[in-house]
Amino acid sequence: MTASCASRFVRLILLIVALASLGGCAGMFGHDPLRVSVAGIEPLAGQGLEMRFNLKLRVQNPNESPVDFSGVSVELDLNGKQFATGVSDQTGTVPRFGETVIGVPLTVPAFAAVRQAFAFADSAQSGQLPYVLRGRLAGGITGGTRFIDQGTLSLPAGEVGGL
Repeated sequence: MTASCASRFVRLILLIVALASLGGCAGMFGHDPLRVSVAGIEPLAGQGLEMRFNLKLRVQNPNESPVDFSGVSVELDLNGKQFATGVSDQTGTVPRFGETVIGVPLTVPAFAAVRQAFAFADSAQSGQLPYVLRGRLAGGITGGTRFIDQGTLSLPAGEVGGL
C-alpha cells in the first residue's frame, strides 16, 4: 500500500470519527446512558501491510454515581463490512457528572483496506458511505456498558475519485 493511499485512509478515518458520536446503553435503575464521542485519532506504526491508529474516546457520565471500567473494545464497519477493530486493557473510572478519555489502538487489516478501496469506488456513485461504530466498556456489576453509533457519511467526490 502506497503512502498516498495510506494517507487517504487516514483522512477517511478522520472524517468518520469526526462525524461519529456514540451513545451508550442506558444503565440499570434508570441511569442515563453514557455519552461516548471520538476525541481524536492518530496514526500508529503498522506491522506488515496493516494500518494502525490510536482512537481516543471521550466518555461522559451524566449520572450521580461513578462508572468503573476495566477495558474497552471497539469495532468499525464500513459498507456493511468490518473495517477496523481495537481493544485496550486500560482501567479507570468515569466520575459522577464527569468525563475521561480512553485510548484504543485500532487495526485495519490489509485485506479490509483493499476491500474498502473497491467499495469506496462503488460509493462514489451515490456519494454515501454507511458506517456502524460499536463498542463496550467492560466492568461493573452489569458486566459493562455497550455503545453504538451508525449513519451515513457523505463522501467528498474529489477524495473518492483519487483512490
